[in-house]
Amino acid sequence: MRRALCLMAVALAACAGDPPPPPELPAVTQYTSTPVAEERLALGKDIPAQWWTLFRSPALDGLVRRALDNSPTLARAQARLRQAQEDLSARDGAQLPKLDAKLSSNRVDVDPQSLGVPALPVAMPLDLHLASISVSYTFDFAGGTRRELEGLRAEVDHQQYELEAARLMLAGNVVTTAIREASLREQIAASEEIVALQARQLAIAERMEALGGVARVDVVAQQRDLAQARAALPDLRRDLERMRHRLALFVGAPPEAPALAEFRLAELELPAELPLSLPSQLARQRPDIRSAEALLARAGAQVGVATANLYPHLTLSAQLGALATSPGDLFAGGNGFYLLGASLVYPLFRGGELQARRRSAVAAYEQAGAAYQETVLQALQNVADVLRALEADAARLKERADAEERALRLRDITAKRLAAGGVSQAAVLEATRQHRRAMLEKTQAAADRYADSAALLQALGGGWWQEAK
Repeated sequence: MRRALCLMAVALAACAGDPPPPPELPAVTQYTSTPVAEERLALGKDIPAQWWTLFRSPALDGLVRRALDNSPTLARAQARLRQAQEDLSARDGAQLPKLDAKLSSNRVDVDPQSLGVPALPVAMPLDLHLASISVSYTFDFAGGTRRELEGLRAEVDHQQYELEAARLMLAGNVVTTAIREASLREQIAASEEIVALQARQLAIAERMEALGGVARVDVVAQQRDLAQARAALPDLRRDLERMRHRLALFVGAPPEAPALAEFRLAELELPAELPLSLPSQLARQRPDIRSAEALLARAGAQVGVATANLYPHLTLSAQLGALATSPGDLFAGGNGFYLLGASLVYPLFRGGELQARRRSAVAAYEQAGAAYQETVLQALQNVADVLRALEADAARLKERADAEERALRLRDITAKRLAAGGVSQAAVLEATRQHRRAMLEKTQAAADRYADSAALLQALGGGWWQEAK
């Protein structure tokens, strides 16, 4: 009998089998088809866990840490992880032999006439008291429990990586929002200066019109330009308030929360070096890829569970106890009993249900495999897009800086010509306004480069794996 059970266990374990192999991923050696013109890239260098500190801003570091400590989004992800861990612990304990103690008291009253006898050998009603200990164990011959535990472990991994992904997303959102806020502050300051300059230009034009020095059309054009410049300010101020509200949300505070740091680009330092992981490392570093991989493992385990359900389940049980009409006699001699049992359940006919469930599990596994493949490809695209954005940022910032320098030189030359009597005050104001506009465009280009530097560090995984070192 024992040998037969062993042979059946081996056969069932072999029948359960494994799911189909996961999809093959493309062998990638570089992110882009041509080299990226960004001199700050450090190929193969690892990313620090607190990657946002590369911007050298204590205020930014403090805000990110505050968000990581107080965000309700992270609290929800942490609770999901704890739930998955407890589900695994519960199922892990359920696979052990079950041991239960039972005490019961029942009153039995039987009418002798209903049994066709004049009287019973015992007086009715009768009290029966039972005390017993039972143990049972279901053998995992087909590997269903083992695969179920594998699936629960994969779910724990999935929730762990989802938590890391949420942390990475939160840190990235705080950094990019702070950069956006800093950019908006400088845009507002520059726009206010431009409005003031245009107001002075308009006042000069109106005086000259009164003296007959300029036509009415020139004054109207100045009024139009001033109105357009003033119209841009409300939108900029609204966007700045939105950034402040968003930062408050990230740290788990209401929109009117005080004491949030204010950011300016001059207080941030552009990372002098950007670590760039090799494409072959990306799948181990991106938490969203690791999460998709865990879902694939969970789906594979479900195939094993569905396969095991096609085969018999053997359960052994035993019960030891005592039965008496009085509680005091439960532990007296002669009242004890024991029961030994074994049950073998074999699914003979389920109308194709079990086979369909296995086919469904295989289809779910194939879906998870395709999702995993898609996640990897999207991650590679994400990094490639950011690299090209950094390349464009560098070129645009260079051109904006050159334009700002030339506008400054033009303003200085115009100011000297004014001193020599060669031009009017209006010409100097116009040159100054053009310089302020060039500064505004340079600020926007610089902010884009800051934001895309953060985006690259985020796209590469954010260095979360460094925390364990």
